[in-house]
Amino acid sequence: MENDLATEMRNKAGENFRNGYNCAESIFDAFRELIEPDLDRKLVRLFTGYGGGLGHAGCMCGALTASAAILGMLKGRTSAEEDREACYDLSRGFHDKFEEKFSVTCCRALNPHPFDTKEHLRHCLKITGNTAKLLTEYLIEKNLIQQKA
Repeated sequence: MENDLATEMRNKAGENFRNGYNCAESIFDAFRELIEPDLDRKLVRLFTGYGGGLGHAGCMCGALTASAAILGMLKGRTSAEEDREACYDLSRGFHDKFEEKFSVTCCRALNPHPFDTKEHLRHCLKITGNTAKLLTEYLIEKNLIQQKA
């Protein structure tokens, strides 16, 4: 049953990517729709600069950084007095799962093809979709979302 939602989210993020959004935008918009559907869709613009490992710098994968933002939507704090460790722990845990699955977290190491080439885009599509699937499984495992009935 868990795979149903995970597959759905993989497909949504993949479809976003195929429609021209970058990896981070694709993850954000798919999970915004699942977690906070009333949240202004225009907030996707906050994630544009994360694509290509921070604007083609090739650093931290945009799909991973957007996943940390999703965890923040669920467990982040709204005041400095609140504890941040729950969100830190979740973000670190997901980082470690991502690294376990893909071996690295750096965009240029994940995808060595030149940016925006056919090979690069094909590989990023797979990374983005699989990150969405992994994040969904993680959210279910941590009881942050429920499997749809």
